[in-house]
Order: sequence, then structure tokens, then C-alpha cells
Amino acid sequence: MVMNRHALSVLCLLLAGCSTSPKKEAATEPEKKAAVSRVGAPELFNVKLETSKGPIVIEVHRDWAPRGADRFYELVKDGYYNDARFFRIIPNYVAQFGLAATPAMTKKWAKSIDDDPVAHTNSVGTVAFAKAGRNSRDTQVFINLRSNQILDSQGFAPFGKVSEGMPVVEKLYSRYGDSPEQEALTKRGNSYLKSGFPLLDYIKTATIL
Repeated sequence: MVMNRHALSVLCLLLAGCSTSPKKEAATEPEKKAAVSRVGAPELFNVKLETSKGPIVIEVHRDWAPRGADRFYELVKDGYYNDARFFRIIPNYVAQFGLAATPAMTKKWAKSIDDDPVAHTNSVGTVAFAKAGRNSRDTQVFINLRSNQILDSQGFAPFGKVSEGMPVVEKLYSRYGDSPEQEALTKRGNSYLKSGFPLLDYIKTATIL
């Protein structure tokens, strides 16, 4: 049977309608939140650092810096920071950690993440990833020991803040300053620091509460 032009057009429209996927209903608020983090990080979570000087609790806010919060969550879950030293402490500036106890662990996580927009200022007690240029954040983290708003314009995006234990942070051993060489620490791990900088404080364990 030969169809006229009008009948053929109607058939084409019907077939097109059958092949069209049904519209998805708008996601509920809980579904949106569940879909935000590909690594399972909650919107708000706490990390406890048991250190050689006492406990420190970091309250992490994903809405401040989603990529940074997700990376920190992954590192803590993997035990990356366990036994890591606070290898760079500049009084009245920053306390820095994030090169692992072993070269193998450092190498495992030597992969950078993209930058986050700076959504929260670098105030006292806030925590951010260190970086050496655009999209270069990987594992090193610092705690601001003073108000460092100057870092905002340089792209350092805080992802959390110290909610408990700031006096502990302020008591961390700082006399070595910036002396430990990061390249040597990356290659040799704690064996390098124990031989040349034995008084450095360290993280015994880092856990998600």
C-alpha cells in the first residue's frame, strides 16, 4: 500500500515520539546532595588528627571547595596522613603537612586536582591545599596560623577549619622552620626527617569521625 505524504508524515512523528526518552523528574534535595560527591564525601564532615601534641579536629565544608574536600576525604580514608610529619611550620603564618611517611604512599597520590574557586577567606584556623601553580594541588595541606587573606587572590581555597585543637596547632614544633627539603622527604620519607629533624611533631592517625 502506498501512503500519501500526510500519512507518512504522521507515521514519522509517531515513531519519533516512541523513541524519545521519557522526561526525568527533578531530583529531590537529598538526591542532589548524594550525587554531588563522586567519592562519597558528605557535605559536612570532621577529621580527627591524633598528633604527638594532642588532638586536632578539622571541620570540612564541601561547599567551600568541593574538589579539595573530596581529595582530603580520599586521602584520610586511605590512611595517607598516618605518621606524616608537620614538616613546614612558619610561626604566625602556616603549619604545613602532607608528604607521606613512605615514598610509596607519596608516589601513589602524586596526582593533581583542578583548582576550586576561593569561596571562603584564609582566616585563622582555616585549612587549604598548598599548590605551586594552576591546578597543581595534590596532598600537601596547611593550617593558617593567622589571617592570611592575601592568599585568597592567589587561589588558595580553604576547604575547612580547625574546630577543636587550635592551641595544639600553635604548640607544634616550629624551630626547623622551612629547613626540611621537600624533594628529599618525597624520595626518602620519614627516614630523612628522623635523621635530620627528629623533633618534628607528627600525625599518629587521621580518621573521619
